[in-house]
Amino acid sequence: MRRGSLLLVLSLLVLLLLAAFLIVRVLNISRPSQPAQPPPAAPSTEQIPQTHTQAQPLPGCAVPNVTCTSQYFTAWRPPADGTCTPRTSNGYPVPDPKCTPGGINPSVSESTLTDPAWRTRCIRNCESSESQKHVTYGWYSLASPPNNKGATQVCELDHLVPLEIGGADGLGNIWPQCGPDNAVLRDRYFKQKDKVENYLADEVRKGLMPLADAQRGIAEDWTQYLTAAEQYCASGGRC
Repeated sequence: MRRGSLLLVLSLLVLLLLAAFLIVRVLNISRPSQPAQPPPAAPSTEQIPQTHTQAQPLPGCAVPNVTCTSQYFTAWRPPADGTCTPRTSNGYPVPDPKCTPGGINPSVSESTLTDPAWRTRCIRNCESSESQKHVTYGWYSLASPPNNKGATQVCELDHLVPLEIGGADGLGNIWPQCGPDNAVLRDRYFKQKDKVENYLADEVRKGLMPLADAQRGIAEDWTQYLTAAEQYCASGGRC
């Protein structure tokens, strides 16, 4: 091959390579760049819902759809020690509404209470343990009494709205109901309230009183039902 022809071929090859390089470069420039993806962030505790209630079915409870949830009648937060003072109604103590507004477990309905498998142990101590409930003594400036059981029991850590009509197990529904010290056990305040609780539970189960009315009524003033409860007991009620 002549020297002139060889140079022509080489020149054409260089031009072809240069053209290919320019085409590739133009294509890369026109393609949108992909931003670098940062590594996934570890979940922070602020992103995880914090709750003190149990949203799943309770173990050992034969009644379906019962969960551990508290819903108070007013906005509530735990009070400081010594800031709660019980009131008196009809000669009996009722709790300080700002400290113990009362509340319900919204998963407990009329049909729950009429289920033969229903037992208060389904929700008892599901949200607050026995030891946690003792904090309410301090709220009401009371000392936890020693030997507080049987005939020597003078106080009861009481669910204001009782569990047997779907009361909440949270501390906003707990108060120390104490006294009178000089009365026999059956005449102490918490035993009188037990009569009211039994009366209301029976009224709800028989369809004679809406559950919501019984719950809110006993939270507002449990003593308003004392006369009806006494009549219920005298007529052979569960007392």
